[in-house]
Amino acid sequence: MAASAIASMTGFARLAGTLPDGSSFVWELRSVNGRGLDVRFRLPNGFDALEPALRDAAGKALRRGNVNAALTIRHEERGARLMADEVALTQLLTLARDLAARIPGAPPPRAEALLALPGVLRSGTTEMDEADEEARRASLSRAFGEALTALAAARRGEGARLAEILDTLLNEIAALHARATAESADQPAQLQARLREQLASLLEGERRVPEERLAVEVALLATKADVREELDRLSAHIAEAGTLLRSGDAIGRRLEFLAQEFVREANTLCSKSASLALTRTGLDLKAAIERLREQAANVE
Repeated sequence: MAASAIASMTGFARLAGTLPDGSSFVWELRSVNGRGLDVRFRLPNGFDALEPALRDAAGKALRRGNVNAALTIRHEERGARLMADEVALTQLLTLARDLAARIPGAPPPRAEALLALPGVLRSGTTEMDEADEEARRASLSRAFGEALTALAAARRGEGARLAEILDTLLNEIAALHARATAESADQPAQLQARLREQLASLLEGERRVPEERLAVEVALLATKADVREELDRLSAHIAEAGTLLRSGDAIGRRLEFLAQEFVREANTLCSKSASLALTRTGLDLKAAIERLREQAANVE
């Protein structure tokens, strides 16, 4: 039974870029298993306003999983840029001119001398206006969308490998089901032989039990040990699981539910088994179903 494309809930994506102001940024998205969709953001101070729109975008791209989205921004170094304190420079220039006017022959104040005075020059950055801020937010939102696309692709890639594993396990379960069906056909004869041995041991040569009575007892035991209903339900579950794998939809929840139904039927099969061979097959079924259940927990 060929498996179709499904998505895992496990994935990672990283996207780096540059903002209009020259700052560099990195988006890192990590996704693991989850019952529903839980997206958690780690954003630098001042970028919290982005979260509602980003969360909405994540909800449209993903259906299940615990997702951690981290944004790192490194601002351009501008420590070497100097700015003049206009207020201080104007006051100093006025004082210098007044002082030069009082001293006969004094030269006019020189620019380099004024700039060398404490408090005139300071380092600083240019304040961003609203248009610049909006451009920066838009760039980060677009980049997050690209990172989401990459994360979804990574989850589909992991899902393709997961589908192969699930398909192999489902084929193994189908083979074990066929084996259990063949082995269960001998249950009435085995029950009769066992009952005869037990009676012979108890009676030890005394009056034998009538064949009619023995047939009734065997029929009662066979009814209690009849596993055809469990095998029929197990067959239906196998077919449904195969249909789910071929659907290519978000099948995780339904596949997990089916795996629980698999476990229930396998447990009943083992409890009703009247032969060592069928019991062994039932235990092998339970082991294969447990592996299926573990893998199903990774499907979106």
